[in-house]
Formats: sequence, C-alpha cells, structure tokens
Amino acid sequence: MKCVIAGGNVKVLGRAVHSLSRIGDELYLEPTENGLSLRAVNSSRSAFASFLFAPLFFQLYEPGSAGPDTELFRCKVHMKSFLGIFRSLPTLEKSVGKCLILLKPRASRLVLQLHCKYGVTKTHNLAFQECERLQAVFDTQRCASRLCAPARVLAEAVVHFPPTLAEVTLGTGPGGKISLRNYVEDEAEPSKTMVTEMWLAEDEFQSVAVAPGSHITFCLREFRALLSFAEASNLPLTIHFDEPGRPVVFTLDDTVLEVHLVLATLSDLKSNSQSPSTNGVSHLPIPSDDFADDLESYMAAMETSEGGSGGPPSPSLPLCTPRPAESDPEEEEEEGAVPGTPPHKKFRSLFFGSVMTLGRPSPATTQEVLAEDSDGEC
Repeated sequence: MKCVIAGGNVKVLGRAVHSLSRIGDELYLEPTENGLSLRAVNSSRSAFASFLFAPLFFQLYEPGSAGPDTELFRCKVHMKSFLGIFRSLPTLEKSVGKCLILLKPRASRLVLQLHCKYGVTKTHNLAFQECERLQAVFDTQRCASRLCAPARVLAEAVVHFPPTLAEVTLGTGPGGKISLRNYVEDEAEPSKTMVTEMWLAEDEFQSVAVAPGSHITFCLREFRALLSFAEASNLPLTIHFDEPGRPVVFTLDDTVLEVHLVLATLSDLKSNSQSPSTNGVSHLPIPSDDFADDLESYMAAMETSEGGSGGPPSPSLPLCTPRPAESDPEEEEEEGAVPGTPPHKKFRSLFFGSVMTLGRPSPATTQEVLAEDSDGEC
C-alpha cells in the first residue's frame, strides 16, 4: 500500500488520529478499494470508531494488489507510536507539505515520511502486527430516532459538563426540545448531587426525527473525541439511536471522508430484568430468533483472519462466547473492570467474535483431562 497526502489534508489526518487515540490503544489500518480505513476499539469493546478516507482524499492512492483467494493486507500499530508523528497539529499545518504512507509487509514496517519545508524529510519506521478485520456491523436505517445538528451546537452544549463526567443522557422533551443531562445513579443522594441539564430547541438542529419520550445514556469521553474532529472540520453530526441498551451511532459524511462512532448505551432496569447482563454484555439463557437478528444488525463485530496466516486470532480481539447464566455477575464485573469505567453499570458492550477463513482448520478446543471427576466415588 502506498498513499500520498498533500496540503491541508495532512492536518485532517492528524485530527483523525487524535480522535482515535481517545478511543483505543491500537490503530487498525486497512487499505481497501474504497479508500484507507483507520479504526480503533476500546478495551471493553463498548466503543468503536472508523475513519474511511476516500481515494480522492489522497494525491496518490495505491491500495496494493490481492490475489483471487486473498484479501488486501491489513495491520495494526501501537496508537502512541502513530500519534507521536502527528502530535503537534499546528506544526503539521505550518511546516509539512506532504505525507507519504508506505506499507511494507515483507519488511514488517509501516513507513511514514513527512516532507517539510527547506527540503527536510522526516522518516518514521513503525513496527506493525498483522491482524484480522475489525468491523462493527450496524444498520442506522433501523434506528427509531435520528438527529442532525452542526457540531458547534453540540460542542457548546457539552462544554458545560465537567471534564471528569463519565456519562451523559440524551433525551427528548415537549415541543421537540432535546436535553443533555449528566447521568446520576439511582443510589446517589439528591441533596449531595449536582445535576447539569441543557435544553436545545428544535430549530437549532438541521433535522429532528425522534420518538417521544426516548432517551439514551452513553459515555461522554468518546463523544467529545468525535465532536472535536467534527467541529474542526465544520461537518454536521448525525445521531442514530433506538431504545436504551441498543448502540448509538454517530456519523459524519463528506465527499472524501466517512466517519462512524458506535457507543454502547446504558440499559434501563426494565430491560435488565428481561435480559440479564453480565459485565456489560447481555447473555440470554435461551436465545430467540429476534436476538440473532439484533446481534447481526446492531451489536455484532466481525473479525476475519488473513488468508495466508495459519495462526490463532489476534490476542487483542479475543473470541467472545456467552458465559453460563449461573455465573456470579458481581465477580465477573470485578474481573472485567476497565480503568476509567464506573463500576456496577449495565452497559451493553459491542459483541466481537472471530470468523475463521473457510477451508482453514479451526484451532482445537479440547484439552487433555489430567484428573477425572471423582464425584461419583464420594
């Protein structure tokens, strides 16, 4: 893969990397015929972000060649290593005139060259790891509510919330008004809790099509990461959401750029009683037909391994299989706690699985029994 980014698009790429760095610790690069895709997912699998840069975004774009039975090469790099190249956005705008990204699978190197003023060239050689496809599957057409507003309006609304706030609730009110309120747990004492709520009129949005009385609660940190990019790029932000517990999808659309941010939402107590969840992931003892459709349309994520590699799935994206319903929810929440995520909250995580390439033998799942069960002898 070889691509050249010229002019102000170098800073746009830098902004995208800054936003993705607030999502996950690894950056996934996948060159496709439709453009270069940069993706990230957080450690709890509750946030997924994707930036797709169209070929028109580049001065030169060559995704590489793939055989009839193989796919284009994709890889992942450490986020801090990639972010260090685009650390100073003002410097990129003033001194960098062109950026070259070259992927060398045989040398196991991702080369980035910054062509600066006065003939200075900065070359960065990053080590990468061959990875599987990371893709969240969702359908925005099936969402019951949709909002579209300038990013500046939403950015001015969330600026009133403290930086340490973890979750925010988006809801609808009378007269088509939209509210943003900091999430307060039911156990909190009202006399010792500060509540901040913002109301936005319907005319501040470009389009409003929401279900009456609908509301969702999602993480504010990842939302702010996308808002900063949207506001700097002067792009309208569209919010697609459904009932609580279903993922919310934020989208940015442009002629040369397509951005998606998928966040898990907080489930209501009523939905929790109907579908128990453990450590943020909903496990149904008896899956129904509707559950399979919902998983595929909203909350599934697909990882297809490389056709030429025979190794197991990437350790950074483990295979998620439902645990037994008899497991202790509190114990699993403590073991699967993620730094920065408030405990004891019923967030439904995005589902990530691993789909091996057809024709490849799957890894063995049986293990040798070292000691037989002695229950019958007692």
